[in-house]
Amino acid sequence: MSFVELSALSNFTFLHGASHPEELMTRAAEMGMAGLAVADENSVAGIVRAHTQARELARLAAGNGMPAPIRLIPAARLRLVEGFTLTALPRDRAAWGRLCRMLSKGRLAAPKGGCVLYAADLLAWGAGLELLVHPPEHGQRAAWQAWVKPLVATFPDQCSLLMAPRYDGQDSARQHRLARLAAAHGLPPVASAQPVMHHGGRRRLADVLTAIRLGCTVDALGRRALPHAEQRLRSEVEMLRLFPDHPQAVHRSGEIASRLAFSLDELRYEYPSEVTGDETATTRLARLAAEGLAWRYPAGAPDKVQAQMAHELALIGKLKYEPYFLTVHDIVAFARARGILCQGRGSAANSIVCYALGVTSVSPEVGTMVFERFISEARNEPPDIDVDFEHERREEVIQHIYARYGRHRAGLCATVIHYRGKRAVREVGAAMGLSDDVLGAMSGQIWGWGGAGQMTGERLREIGLDPADRRLTQTLQLVEEIQGFPRHLSQHVGGFIITEGRLDELVPIENATMEDRTVICWDKDDIDSLGILKVDILALGMLSCIRKAFDLVERHHGERLTLSTLPREDAETYEMLCRADSLGVFQVESRAQMNFLPRMRPKSFYDLVIQVAIIRPGPIQGDMVHPYLRRRNGQEQVSFPSDALGRVLGKTLGVPLFQEQAMQIAIIGAGFTPTEADRLRRSLATFKKHGSVSEFHDRFLQGMRANGYDDDFAARCFAQIEGFGSYGFPESHAASFAHLVYASAWLKRHHPGIFACALLNAQPMGFYAPAQIVRDAREHGVIVLPPCINASDWDNTMESDGRGGLALRLGFRQINGLAQDEAGWIVTSRGNGFQTVEDVWRRAGTPPAMLTRLAEADCFASLGLTRRDALWAARALVKGKPLPLFGGDLDGEGIVEPAVTFAAMTAGEAVVEDYVSMRLTLRCHPLALLRPYLTPASGTPDFSAKNPAPLPAVAPVASHGIRVFGQG
Repeated sequence: MSFVELSALSNFTFLHGASHPEELMTRAAEMGMAGLAVADENSVAGIVRAHTQARELARLAAGNGMPAPIRLIPAARLRLVEGFTLTALPRDRAAWGRLCRMLSKGRLAAPKGGCVLYAADLLAWGAGLELLVHPPEHGQRAAWQAWVKPLVATFPDQCSLLMAPRYDGQDSARQHRLARLAAAHGLPPVASAQPVMHHGGRRRLADVLTAIRLGCTVDALGRRALPHAEQRLRSEVEMLRLFPDHPQAVHRSGEIASRLAFSLDELRYEYPSEVTGDETATTRLARLAAEGLAWRYPAGAPDKVQAQMAHELALIGKLKYEPYFLTVHDIVAFARARGILCQGRGSAANSIVCYALGVTSVSPEVGTMVFERFISEARNEPPDIDVDFEHERREEVIQHIYARYGRHRAGLCATVIHYRGKRAVREVGAAMGLSDDVLGAMSGQIWGWGGAGQMTGERLREIGLDPADRRLTQTLQLVEEIQGFPRHLSQHVGGFIITEGRLDELVPIENATMEDRTVICWDKDDIDSLGILKVDILALGMLSCIRKAFDLVERHHGERLTLSTLPREDAETYEMLCRADSLGVFQVESRAQMNFLPRMRPKSFYDLVIQVAIIRPGPIQGDMVHPYLRRRNGQEQVSFPSDALGRVLGKTLGVPLFQEQAMQIAIIGAGFTPTEADRLRRSLATFKKHGSVSEFHDRFLQGMRANGYDDDFAARCFAQIEGFGSYGFPESHAASFAHLVYASAWLKRHHPGIFACALLNAQPMGFYAPAQIVRDAREHGVIVLPPCINASDWDNTMESDGRGGLALRLGFRQINGLAQDEAGWIVTSRGNGFQTVEDVWRRAGTPPAMLTRLAEADCFASLGLTRRDALWAARALVKGKPLPLFGGDLDGEGIVEPAVTFAAMTAGEAVVEDYVSMRLTLRCHPLALLRPYLTPASGTPDFSAKNPAPLPAVAPVASHGIRVFGQG
């Protein structure tokens, strides 16, 4: 049998392997190898990428009338606690499930990134696995022999002894010795190169990875560095030359590979059935959709809406997606039952079915381009639905999913953290021995996701570095080479995998860094490739803000609002947005959005959809903003190159703004097949990690030319499509976000005080600091009251302003360094109110340090105490001192401290203290104190005068203690 490499290490054995799984597969195919086993240490994190590359190679070969050049053999290298190593290769689907269960057990028994596996675990879960036993390490032969005996006895036809060259001049003798050891234990030998890289050119990078892992420089590696570049992928001819006396060991790898029939294509993912009682998933979804439609349209749904829902249900049934929609519905229903505000978005979230199920509040009358049938049917994978929840309460939803399905059926996706930009420069540079100053200067030249390519010779000279320096040149080359290498696994922001059967028989489960979180080792691209369901459970701060605002409206105005019942198309709200009065409003509060709002002048909901999507790097880099504005303002004629593209681009005035339009242009204009369009979609979605959409350039231009479109138009279209690689926005997502734009803008327009209160209580979020939010609220006529020891709660609250309106009372949360539990004790112990600083200490048990913070924030002003008086009283209390029986003198005994009179604070000092304690002030803007001196009433100030008017005195800023002042 031909040689097959059965134990290749990829860079998903982090900081060990020096080649991507895709590179290993491609190189093995070029060598004519029939298969390749990617076996990472105690992990299967990289095998989906290798599998995907094998499918891509097969697709290219099929296009040329060739058979598939190579297949992936799933494997894992198991390192046991006893010190022994094996390569495990599952023969069938059942064996794969056992391997995943075993890896899950080991990973769940260790902190994130670790794995604790014992020989007993292997004996319990090893059925159906081809086990390649690695030779004993130096000094472990006796223990190894004792351990191997029960393994061979338990799995007599599954075990082999792995033989690999070390290229140290002793390989021949070593191979003979291992052959005798194998014969003594009934272990047939099998040869492997045990490569850590696909090509010898990666040797330098392999040493850099080792240095990063060990925390030293390359110069200090010594024997830990690779002595040569031989530990690379080898062809059959090379292996026969390396094993001249043991050709049967080389050929036996092919025999073992022939028994390994398992493929990742066999992983048939089953959605949770989501059946209730006697109802099937189909009948349950139809019933819930019909009930929801009756709820959404009390007077009866229009015929068009009913027809569209019937069409969507038919498509869902055809593709058997009913359980997916039911899963999302049940998660949303749980959140709504708990009063957790949520909003769905995605390729199907704005469909009529999702509108009826309550997944989204975006009305289907908006007519956005959602539920794209040609994509869904071509992909044969569930439509994408993301659900945003209040960021403060999302954990409740996550724990509900774990509790409902079990941790053996539900887990979060991984996110692969790759080497990019500054991290690559800093870690590679440190490994190469560059100083911190040099690394700081170099990383300062990197912006975004860029690499060493941004550091041209001219820029290096500008920062004082010599571009011709050999060490610096090598570092830049290695920085460029390491770009895109996986660094470690993190957890996805909210992508949940939920299965009908055991998830840990589909993929290993491991602990996340965060408590009570478990994750799988595959990321969203991997599960997309395998067609696995993912529901994104995401956090959104604005939903917390809107829910808090709704609660305040109901409490103070008796009006119960929801995202669905807000008054639609409110003219005053749109007028406010046209003025760019959008501080704090979701998605349109940035300077770029504020600059664009008066030019866009949104008048309808769909204008907000465009507003959300157009101010993004993709449309901006694709030069879509100005053409759209010119056409909207009538400065440029709206024209379409064809009627077919006119139907695609009509709503956006002939300018492609959304990802869906980009794909439709490719299909209609360039003749892309649905499969090619899906590849284009994936390229758009993964621009930063895997390259760009440029590989489609020639195919796109040729297709456009063949369909009669001129080259200039085709090139412009492709440039716009390529721009989507940098954050292009799907229309369905823009519609969902636009709904939150409208909701937050409506609240700001009609309830500015409540909106500001909710914004402050939902911090941290958004672009603006509390000081700016407070100033904006006051500019809108809101009365803002300072924090008060007898009136404030932890959160900011609304209270009567004494004139029939509401005032915003700042809460204790605005005070720097004050803990929520301390504030809670103050509120619960307040009763009819505190009378003195000492009263707070006695009744609430507030430590003197916290009383000092309250005094610095001027919280005792309502007691008639100035800030300095309150600070003096707080400093008089000694932490831990027993409470005196009497507060004053007893029968004249004791010493009464004389009263102290402090000078009143100047306006400038008070403002400074406000910012020190709360990062905001209600007095005046700091520059307002300087205005009389900078803009005198008569004439232009003479700054050259020898004795200019003095500026007001401002006390030095200090974070603690009483300040000592001089006269006055």
